[in-house]
Amino acid sequence: MIMNNEENLSFILHPSASDKNKRLDAFLAENIENWSRSRLQKAIADGEVSVNGNSAKSSYKISESDEIEVELTEIAADNFEPENIPLNIVFEDEFLAVINKRAGMVVHPGAGVLGGTLANAIAYRFKFETEEIQNPKSKIQNRIGIVHRLDKNTSGLIVVAKTQEILEALSQQFRERKVFKSYLALVHGEIEQNAGKIDAAIAREKHNRTKMAVRLHGRFAISHWKVKQRFEKFTLVAVEIKTGRTHQIRVHLAHINHPVVGDETYNSGRDKTVHNLQIRQAISELNRFFLHAEKLSFTHPVSKEKLNFIAPLPDELVNFLEIL
Repeated sequence: MIMNNEENLSFILHPSASDKNKRLDAFLAENIENWSRSRLQKAIADGEVSVNGNSAKSSYKISESDEIEVELTEIAADNFEPENIPLNIVFEDEFLAVINKRAGMVVHPGAGVLGGTLANAIAYRFKFETEEIQNPKSKIQNRIGIVHRLDKNTSGLIVVAKTQEILEALSQQFRERKVFKSYLALVHGEIEQNAGKIDAAIAREKHNRTKMAVRLHGRFAISHWKVKQRFEKFTLVAVEIKTGRTHQIRVHLAHINHPVVGDETYNSGRDKTVHNLQIRQAISELNRFFLHAEKLSFTHPVSKEKLNFIAPLPDELVNFLEIL
């Protein structure tokens, strides 16, 4: 069994004859300590697992000739304490809540981050029982109601389920692509077209496994973008994502040579080459991406009502646009 004691786990597994016809997710759960099956299913969906060099589904039936490459870049944190952290709650009823997450807040506890996360906050706010969170047989383990995720330095709307049944119902809507998600992003460069579509598969980079990249054999990913406002050397765009791959918007916009402002991971140093000194200074002081989950729509699992939410740009992003 692979022990989970490093921030980044990288290894290759070779199934034995007794493993033949096992599901990929079940095989991994048997061989990787401290990672639940549901957590591994998410890793597989995010392209962190490949079979014979290609992406695969959790339901893939393995054979003894398979070479399974695993790159896990986040430690699964099963044990963490609820914390009284203020939350900006946009909507709440007895079944779910929609939260406007601030930039700088990590969603899930993970590698080196066990406190101050959204999961810690909602565990306290919604009184999830500690033993339910830590129960290794619970499907809600490691997620405690968080249906989807936002990067640490991305702000905006995120939905949280209060029961396992609601969690599963909302997760199904995401899997079936029935949820509408739209982001506002400020990108480098002046985009000439008014709208466009980016259809490019995404997977882990071969030589830097903490980064994602457009790769031929990656996971299917589609983003639609529309220009909202043009500035000299910059463009504000609305991006609707049809899939939810890791870092999808950031990778896709960088792929068309219009990376997100403030995103040092993917903008190849463009922030530091801005000629206008005031703007360059303002970017360095942002300490976040100019990426905001502005709109979220889904069907309420109980009332069947269509819910639509809008979160305005936070003050620091509004102020940056005023500088432009």
